[in-house]
Amino acid sequence: MTQAIAGGNINISDSDLPAMLNLSVSGVTDVKAISVIINRLEHIFVVRKNISTPEELKGKRIAVSRIGSASDIVTRMVIRQWKVDSEKEVFILQSGNTPTRMTALVAGHVDAALISPDSLHKILATGCCRILQDLSELPLDYARFGGAVPTSLIKTQRDSLRRYLQAIIEGIYLFKSRPKLVYSIFEEEGIKEPAVQKDLHERLAKSLREYPVPDAGGIQGALDSLVHPSARNVKPASLMDVTLVEEIKKSGFIDKLYGRPPKN
Repeated sequence: MTQAIAGGNINISDSDLPAMLNLSVSGVTDVKAISVIINRLEHIFVVRKNISTPEELKGKRIAVSRIGSASDIVTRMVIRQWKVDSEKEVFILQSGNTPTRMTALVAGHVDAALISPDSLHKILATGCCRILQDLSELPLDYARFGGAVPTSLIKTQRDSLRRYLQAIIEGIYLFKSRPKLVYSIFEEEGIKEPAVQKDLHERLAKSLREYPVPDAGGIQGALDSLVHPSARNVKPASLMDVTLVEEIKKSGFIDKLYGRPPKN
């Protein structure tokens, strides 16, 4: 989506927020976060069964979707926290999206990869791999998913953006409050086991924020993960606009959905 935003082909991105912020940090285009719906890491770091500690990643092959993508950024950030040098001590390989990374793991072509929560049961069922770290358990604010738009649109398309955010907020409410509806969508996506559906719903419902206002701590977490040298000098406030979500909250829209003030 970064290329589409930078090229003006789309006006809103609802995913890969760190990569969107990197457009501003690197001077490609002026982008701001207008919402953060998940303010923590969500993926699971999965490894081949012969690996039991982060130290044992040294010399191993780690798959990411592509260099510079969210999976690449998060992978490098996490292994840095484990005191493993992502440039010198491991091999970072471009391998494509989650299904492609799973295939590479099962075949033994790579030794580790980030796997999305909805695909975890599939990779574990093969018996090839184990969880090294559930990243959602890390005590880290991280603006992972949310809305990002060219800054000019916040003035010129304000009403459209407000209605977009109201739809997102209502969608979060439906996800949290109507699990059977969510299970039916999981079913369409091929996730049919009731226990897996329940676990995935509970995990995502816990992560989704009722009041998805951009948070300075989460934006800073995303900045800290970027490799561009300018990221160290950028203030979180310069990359976010809280006014749209704040207006929606003040209107009582979220309170009416939940029958109470929102909580995150």
